Amino acid sequence: MEELKISDVYRAQQVLADVARHPRLIGPTQLAPDAEVYLKPENLQYTGSFKLRGAYFKISQLTPEEKSRGVIACSAGNHAQGVALGAARNGIKALICLPSGAPLSKVEATKALGAEVCLVDGVYDDAYNKALELRDKEGYTFVHPFDDPLVIAGQGTIGLEILEEMPDVEAIIVPIGGGGLIAGVAYTVKTLRPDIKVYGVQAAGAPSMFMSIADGERKRLDAVSTIADGIAVKEPGTLTFKACKEYVDEIVTVSEDEIAAAILTLIEKQKLVAEGAGAVAVAAAMFGKLPIKGKKVVCLVSGGNIDVTILNRVITRGLTKSGRICRITLDLNDKPGQLSGVCDVIGKHGGNILSVNHGRTSNKSGINNCELQVELETRNPEHVNEIHSALEAAGYIIIR
Repeated sequence: MEELKISDVYRAQQVLADVARHPRLIGPTQLAPDAEVYLKPENLQYTGSFKLRGAYFKISQLTPEEKSRGVIACSAGNHAQGVALGAARNGIKALICLPSGAPLSKVEATKALGAEVCLVDGVYDDAYNKALELRDKEGYTFVHPFDDPLVIAGQGTIGLEILEEMPDVEAIIVPIGGGGLIAGVAYTVKTLRPDIKVYGVQAAGAPSMFMSIADGERKRLDAVSTIADGIAVKEPGTLTFKACKEYVDEIVTVSEDEIAAAILTLIEKQKLVAEGAGAVAVAAAMFGKLPIKGKKVVCLVSGGNIDVTILNRVITRGLTKSGRICRITLDLNDKPGQLSGVCDVIGKHGGNILSVNHGRTSNKSGINNCELQVELETRNPEHVNEIHSALEAAGYIIIR
């Protein structure tokens, strides 16, 4: 991080003044029971993600000769749109390498901004290698999504905005993929206000920075798997790893169910659509992963470019995690009246049955028994436990 200076962050703020949105903090919210949680909604940014900041600032600082060669980048989707917009605004060509599994919405949005797209089999790291190959072959100027001092400086402008708007903030929670966002925010905040805690959050299915910090050296994961595609990075950057070691107080991980529950909560309670990567900071606050009790906290909602084709699955998973949808499997005596008895117990305790599946072929049931699967709407985990207890009290056997 010796290449980065706080003056670079202030310069980036000036360059981005009329380019990027500067979304105001939302809150206080009720997202965490024991903390005063605010949101920095970068999902409302142009292109739907904070990535515009770093990409645009980097491109703005290129020499005329570098611009003449055009730019190339690799991305899970959000950096792609930032580079595409930055290149269009500067009148230069952009080629973006995206993983073939990137959400279609991100691919089409990148094309709509005027960039050429090269789809690469695999994940972000495979797209990265392809971008380097094409850079060397065709002479493009490479715009790294996170491991570049100017990109990091651009992301650091978020830290400046938080400090200007809320000088008494006590902790900031930031998503981590490759680490560019948290490197910029943590460097900026700790340089100006070292008393403020900066926490990082990764998806449990892609914990490259979490494991690297724990082991004291950069680690490369064999594979990553998470609904938070924007932070599905196998290996953190060199600069970003150094920044996390020096400036970040703690890094934690959140599960897929916790991410889904956070997405659902942001939709329902805050009327904000966040992608998986954008919701991990909120998930960490919601599920007590960090020591923020009694503190004034800002969670960065880093992006909102979620593919609508998976949104329904994410919402269903979030409803299940929060106890709003419950699936109960019972081992029943196969005789008249059993189904109506189960429905009667559930109805008396306020459950709303969505579907029933009755089968006689399960190896887990006796010859004269059957298996009954019931899906129902519930209020919360306590309500689920109440219905479980009522069914058992009525003599029904719950398998799961």
